[in-house]
Parts: sequence; C-alpha cells; structure tokens
Amino acid sequence: MTRLSRRSIAEYVANGLVKGDSKKELFSQLAAFLIDTGRTKELNLIVRDIEYFLAENGVVNATIISAYELTAETKKALEAFVKKETNANHVSLSSMVEPAVLGGVKISIPGREVDQTIARQLTVLKTRFKKV
Repeated sequence: MTRLSRRSIAEYVANGLVKGDSKKELFSQLAAFLIDTGRTKELNLIVRDIEYFLAENGVVNATIISAYELTAETKKALEAFVKKETNANHVSLSSMVEPAVLGGVKISIPGREVDQTIARQLTVLKTRFKKV
C-alpha cells in the first residue's frame, strides 16, 4: 500500500472544505486516518498545509496578536488589509491579546507574517546599537 503524502491529505481536506463538505465529517475522516496509520504526530503540519491550500483557494485564516483587545473597526481594517495582501475572497480573523508585544500588531497568515509590534521594533533597535 502506498503511503499518502502529508500534502495530499491536506489538499483532500482543503478541497472538501472549499466545496462545502461537512467539516465534522472531514475532520472525523482525518482523525480516523491519522490514528489508523499511526501518523497523529503529523497533525500540526497537516493543519498548516490545509491552511496553505485554503489560502491558495481564496480562504485565508489569519491570526492577529496585539497588546490590547481590538475594536470592531480595527478588525475590519485588518481584514481588508489581509484581503488586499492575499487576494482572498474570504478572511477569517482570530485575535489574541499578548501584553508582551507592548503595542502594534502581528499578523500571521499561511506562509507569511507581518510583525509591526513595538516589542519587535525595540529588538531591531537593540540589534542595530549593538553593532555600532
């Protein structure tokens, strides 16, 4: 029996999601397959690959990290930014509050990250001054 590649598995699930197949059924199939084949340790990689294939089909899941809770207006602006940058038809945002970033936002989308946090800017400044 031929072993299915991780990418083939992810593409199957992503295509099902794009077609509108039952999420519960797709994820149940995925879980059963991974358990049956002893490949449960690959789950995080497969999820990442599913997000990548969804992004290729215009469906982008973005994670926004900020120091404070975002307003509805800010979320709308970030959604528009992600749509423009990725040419996505649909953007799903999840946001996390992480006080350590101090301010600004970090946007993570499949294959890319935009880090405009104050914590990152301070790190960049420290690095530049150490070289002087």
